[in-house]
Amino acid sequence: MEMYSKEVMKEKIAMVRESIAEAAKEAGRDPSDITLIGVSKFFPAEYARQAFELGLTDLGENRPEEMHAKKETLDPQGIHPNWHLIGTIQSRKVRLIVGEPYLIHSVDTLSLAKEISKRSEAKGIVSPILLEVNVSGEESKHGFSKEEVINSLETLIQLPNLSIEGLMTMAPIQHKEGEARAIFEKTRVLFDEISHLGVKKEKWNKLSMGMSGDFKDAIICGSTHVRIGTAIFGKRDYPDPV
Repeated sequence: MEMYSKEVMKEKIAMVRESIAEAAKEAGRDPSDITLIGVSKFFPAEYARQAFELGLTDLGENRPEEMHAKKETLDPQGIHPNWHLIGTIQSRKVRLIVGEPYLIHSVDTLSLAKEISKRSEAKGIVSPILLEVNVSGEESKHGFSKEEVINSLETLIQLPNLSIEGLMTMAPIQHKEGEARAIFEKTRVLFDEISHLGVKKEKWNKLSMGMSGDFKDAIICGSTHVRIGTAIFGKRDYPDPV
């Protein structure tokens, strides 16, 4: 893959921030309420460092082992972004990363939540998490269905050493602008519904929706965290819509 120069990456980040501001204005929202996460997965640690130095303080990784490796590389350099783990997590890899992410977006099963809780309790820490939901019902997507997340909520909020702070979703790849909006709207409705079902309301304030191709619609529908890879870092050697 071809790495952007620092000047080009700076321009890319500025363009994304401008688009975020425009979408926020359309929705009557404050752009500062929206967190831009630069998804540096599959790119080398040097790329993540460059983005951080350009003011992108939140970075996202799909794989626990890749996030762990980048953190080990960048920590000694004094580079400490807020790391967001946004990809599918196998339970056996929880021990590798618990305590490292600033926020885990992709808790998609009750069993995974229990494993994170157990490992967090053993370390004496509290792990902030989002519940990944699959409101589109696509078989290719991970996440709780609406019924599963509501039925599991009482058990989830009783697990020790977890801070349950919102929802995450992925919309189907859109073939024309606006197709993803229905999924984002359904997720926002579910987010609001859950806010009345026993979660700590002061913590229940994060809605992670939107990637490079659909983040404007996600913001209009209430997203607080957008996960942008291609629009900032360029195309990867792997097919990926983020």
